[in-house]
Amino acid sequence: MAVPEIGQRILDAAGVTLGGDALHDITIHDERFWDRVLSDRELGLGESYQDGWWDANQLDEFLTVVQTADVRSLVSPSFGLARRAAAARLRNQQTRSRAKKNAEAHYNIGNDLYERMLDKRMIYTCGYWDESTDLDSAQEAKLELICKKLGLERGMRLLDVGCGWGGFAQFAAERYDVHVTGISPASEQVSLARERTASLPVRIEQLDYRDVADAGFGDFDRITSIGMMEHVGPRNLGVFFDVCRSLLSPEGMMLHHTIGSNDWKTSGDPWFERYIFPGGVLPSLGQISRAAEEHWSIEDVHNFGPDYDTTLMAWHDNLSARWSEIPHYDERFRRTWNYYLQGSAAGFRSRSVQLWQVVFTPSRQRRSTYRAVR
Repeated sequence: MAVPEIGQRILDAAGVTLGGDALHDITIHDERFWDRVLSDRELGLGESYQDGWWDANQLDEFLTVVQTADVRSLVSPSFGLARRAAAARLRNQQTRSRAKKNAEAHYNIGNDLYERMLDKRMIYTCGYWDESTDLDSAQEAKLELICKKLGLERGMRLLDVGCGWGGFAQFAAERYDVHVTGISPASEQVSLARERTASLPVRIEQLDYRDVADAGFGDFDRITSIGMMEHVGPRNLGVFFDVCRSLLSPEGMMLHHTIGSNDWKTSGDPWFERYIFPGGVLPSLGQISRAAEEHWSIEDVHNFGPDYDTTLMAWHDNLSARWSEIPHYDERFRRTWNYYLQGSAAGFRSRSVQLWQVVFTPSRQRRSTYRAVR
């Protein structure tokens, strides 16, 4: 059977029509599309979109259908993809040196891009849309939710691991009068975060989480990471939780806000790993609990993954509306970013990936019952 016929059967199984009128239907501009996708699966699908070989009537809807129908399982991985996955299992992709390079490859692209895409506080994680109708209020609601879950009180010392551009550090210091130490390996984030928090009891450092203990900051009453655990890597989850334990006071509490996988993974999606988040791997709840089980009690798990669909589409809409303001990003970059944002939204829409906030306390400590906040 010819390659286009095989591809057509796969699209038929997903209910996708070539040149059709449905939102999830697609148009092929280059017949090399078939060989590329059947050879390199999800990597080939993304790269052929970047190169303009196909378009969808509505990209997010097509990718939602593809993920819901699990089209990926209908295409055998190429030798190259299998080799990449095997190498990822054997190699630590988030050593200190690699973690810095990985972070700067994404977060140092340019603050001008993120300023146009994100909310006014530049929060680059899922908003909480329970009672919100716009991105700014959804992000403030998420930050407030985290503060309440952590039980922040005036004068507490808070460590924000992977602090981004300082949005949460600023919010917590202003609203709850806490002392915040934020760390990030990305220089562009650190620079802007320092500017935004200069008048507050906030310290921002360019550090890997594994080096915080040696920085002489002492221990903390609360620890949080908001969209950082995805960058830790499965080989380092145990170390990550051990480091947090060494930095947290015995009566303390921590919260990790992370995208999560339904499956136990040792490597990331090959397209996202190559073009968006080098070294990124989404942890499963099983991996998280396994890494935490010796020293931590899991007090609460809150899943609001569908809210990330809404957040990502808001980012996409913001960027589309202001794309003309940043002409130095070329057309291929625009298509790459479209695929990233809308493909991610599709993952949450199809429930292929999740968003969890997990609250932890040190185990073997006498304390009152944790009352979950929503």
